[in-house]
Amino acid sequence: MRSTIKVDPSGVTRRRFFSRFGDGVHGAALAWLLAGDLLPGSSALFAAVPDSVAPNDLKPRKPHFEPKAKAVIHLFMNGGPSHVDLFDPKPTLRKFAGSPASRDILSEIEFANEIGTMLPSPFQFVRRGKCGMELSELLPHLGTCADDITLVRSMFGEHFNHEPALYLMHSGRTIPGRPSLGAWVVYGLGSENQNLPAYVVLDDPKRLPVNGIQNWHAGWLPPMCQGTRFRSEGLPLLNLRPGEVLPSTLVEAQRELLRGLDEAHRAQRPWQPDLDARITSYELAARMQVSATDALDISQENQKTQDMYGLGNPSTASYGKRCLMARRLIERGVRFVQIFIEGQIWDAHADLEDSLRYSCGKPDQPVAALITDLKQRGLLPSTLVIWGGEFGRLPLSQVRATTGAGRDHGPSGFSMWMAGGGVKGGYAHGATDEIGYKAVEGRVSVHDFHATVLHLLGMNFRRLIYQRNGLDERLTDQFPARVVQEILA
Repeated sequence: MRSTIKVDPSGVTRRRFFSRFGDGVHGAALAWLLAGDLLPGSSALFAAVPDSVAPNDLKPRKPHFEPKAKAVIHLFMNGGPSHVDLFDPKPTLRKFAGSPASRDILSEIEFANEIGTMLPSPFQFVRRGKCGMELSELLPHLGTCADDITLVRSMFGEHFNHEPALYLMHSGRTIPGRPSLGAWVVYGLGSENQNLPAYVVLDDPKRLPVNGIQNWHAGWLPPMCQGTRFRSEGLPLLNLRPGEVLPSTLVEAQRELLRGLDEAHRAQRPWQPDLDARITSYELAARMQVSATDALDISQENQKTQDMYGLGNPSTASYGKRCLMARRLIERGVRFVQIFIEGQIWDAHADLEDSLRYSCGKPDQPVAALITDLKQRGLLPSTLVIWGGEFGRLPLSQVRATTGAGRDHGPSGFSMWMAGGGVKGGYAHGATDEIGYKAVEGRVSVHDFHATVLHLLGMNFRRLIYQRNGLDERLTDQFPARVVQEILA
């Protein structure tokens, strides 16, 4: 039996050739060789699971190995929280108070005309939990969860400006246009719930973070891997409800007709991932008319739960509502939920004390409530909670004429923490130097952090690839990276 190819008088395009090539034995052989891994339109090989189909949908896919975590809640603290005031006590700073900064530190100053002197923290650190973890007095609620978290005190980055540092933390490079961590997770694992987006973003209604929607971009991964913004005020999604209410039988008949038309249109235009994503998104929107409304309806929660998240307090209500939404989404099978805080309130260049009291006051109670709630519901072991920003702050003051002292950006050493999802509880990893400037012990790069998150979700960061322009693209790119085994439970 021979396969024939009809030649169009105007010439055979590459797309037409391959669309017809699959009709015969040659096409069957090609499909077998590729094992269904060729991603339409991009020459991408989906290597997360060698025997899976290409991820042109959000159906759940098997990880490389048994995961510790099945979902992620990323509490992103835009602006750079000051580790030396919150997580990393440095009593030696008091000895150097008022002294000029060393040459090493001066090389990382962004505002060279505002250099001050070494500045010890004005806040007290308290030992919390059975583990005795030292945390700032500004985080009393988080202190009640000290035995549930792994605190990494030895993070380090590559850039002291917000924009490149945010790109690095979210996508693994200091440049725009690359897929975010959440997009990679969805690309590798899909979602357990087909009626909700796999990757949900709950940004602050007051203000978007620096870099805006690029923080949850899919880059050149399939468009359906991109984060979907849900609003925490008003309708979660605009234009989700139909303009007129019709009988259910008529609605279903309309949808069947649309599905048929979509499939006919798609069949004539194969190898179009953007088209696939567009059709999939409309189908998902139809299913979300019921599911999204239910998932985000926090009025279904009892008063005790709402009080625990601080919904009755104006300073905690907004962040608390989004933390509660995140829990409801995760328990319904959403794979990755990201919560951003107002603008970049952690960017404490001035008035350090007032700035940090305001910044800590918004998320501290809701975050502790989230951990407690997940734990009570048996969800914490399978949910990885991550708290951190794009960098920390320097251990010296930044002085401005009309305001109190603050701190400049500090990428060479900072802190972040994780809870649940296979990490140790009540454990502090790594250390910065005696003044909190630079990570020196158990150093963890941003690429190490990404590799560890993927590992906890059951994926080998070297095997989760997307072939683009002849390169095996990875979240960690070609940079050295390791799974931080020391923090794994």
